[in-house]
Amino acid sequence: MTNQVSSPAGSDQPLEDRVNNRSQRPTSDSFKQFMASNWAVDTSQLPDADPSASYAAARRTALSAAFPGERLVIPAGPLKVRSNDTDYRFRPHSAFAHLTGLGVDHEPDAVLILEPTDDGAGDHGSNHAATLYFAPMAGRDSSDFYLDSRSGEFWVGPRPTLSTMSARTGMPTESLEQLELAITKNSGPQAMGGIRIRLVRQVDLNVEALVDTSRINTSQDLEASDSLDNELAEFVSELRLIKDDYEVEQLRASVAATINGFEDVVRNLDRAIAHERGERIVEGSFFARARLEGNDLGYDTIAASGNNATILHWIRNNGAVNEGEVLLLDAGVEADSLYTADITRSLPVSGTYTQVQRRVYEAVLDAADAAFAAVKPGLKFRDLHLIATRVLAERLSQWGILPVSVEEAMSLEGQQHRRWMPHGTSHHLGLDVHDCAQARAELYLDAELKEGMVFTIEPGLYFKKEDLAIPEEYRGIGVRIEDDILVTATGAESLSAALPRTADDVEAWMAKLRG
Repeated sequence: MTNQVSSPAGSDQPLEDRVNNRSQRPTSDSFKQFMASNWAVDTSQLPDADPSASYAAARRTALSAAFPGERLVIPAGPLKVRSNDTDYRFRPHSAFAHLTGLGVDHEPDAVLILEPTDDGAGDHGSNHAATLYFAPMAGRDSSDFYLDSRSGEFWVGPRPTLSTMSARTGMPTESLEQLELAITKNSGPQAMGGIRIRLVRQVDLNVEALVDTSRINTSQDLEASDSLDNELAEFVSELRLIKDDYEVEQLRASVAATINGFEDVVRNLDRAIAHERGERIVEGSFFARARLEGNDLGYDTIAASGNNATILHWIRNNGAVNEGEVLLLDAGVEADSLYTADITRSLPVSGTYTQVQRRVYEAVLDAADAAFAAVKPGLKFRDLHLIATRVLAERLSQWGILPVSVEEAMSLEGQQHRRWMPHGTSHHLGLDVHDCAQARAELYLDAELKEGMVFTIEPGLYFKKEDLAIPEEYRGIGVRIEDDILVTATGAESLSAALPRTADDVEAWMAKLRG
């Protein structure tokens, strides 16, 4: 007699399979045949290339030029477990997204491989031929279709075929079943006629194991190989320092959605005031907009009211939102392309700033405006911080808070003003909220600004309630103003300029939205 429902295998059942016990899965041959039958045939045509495809191809060409004769391996990364058998929503590694043009919810475990060719014989006249490896949709005649809860179409929805993904990306595609051979074939020291591999590490442990095993089997120095991998990680990070037209367009879209999210927060501010965990109302209001117009949050929202606004990365968001406080909202919508905005405003909960709150707010605004006014190609990136923090040091001195002269504070040996402005003024922005993080200092902090760079300007002042070095009237006030800046040929454009910034404009904007 054939069992109709599978039963647990007792103590001999592998641990990783036990999570499936609750499903009571049918295993009979008749059920398998039934599940494989009577499905409509997909007769749709292949899709057009994604708008990002040509831009991603140009990025791969630039990468190819830097590493001729070497195999380059860029994983998307696997699914990550949130709790037991539930995963976080998948987001590919930013280097993979940048080089393939693929954004939201695409292909866990996928790997991009750039295979070396003769000089100029690769894609678009480059030194490499790119291939995308991923697990294509399981056929309806496969039990994976209805049994695999991580990737089966019955569970997670439609998946691309090799041909549809090839049409979208403009690259050849292969099944993950071919990945091991693609990574390891002919690998070895170049001096012995082998192909040297470079890998973007700390993304997919299974891919790392394939690469490292290949290196060990061909007697390669693993420490030297780590250096090669670090150089690749460095290059793909620096490749994102200058944004192309597609990236700027995506950043504009994410900024526009973020501004809508800020408006939602203000409309719901009275609900936040009425709830004992009002910061959660603020957080939830913005999150709803992020999911409506984009993929997700670009980072955990900082919804910090009162003294919580003096905590730089306050993401618990479990505090009250009280009349008379300043609400610091630092939030960004991540577009479906994975490009994120990063904007901060510091809002008077009651609708108008107190005299002291306005004084602090306008000092921070003046610092931000001074840095923005200086932006142009040729300015050193680090100078933005010096320009903004000098304004803040001068105001702290005027208020009698700075314990030394402005010049002493601005010296490397001083820095006393940094007690109240401990973070940097700017960071690059793009696929990551802190983009290009593996770039060398000489191309980031010490670099000259260039047309196409996108970064934040975000000075702040944070006066903690427990800080006895300041007058009592300042304690418990935290203010940050952050905008997203595009360097142009002659200066700069604030991508987030549509969101009110001056104290008067903020108050009028809030009054209008709250009716």
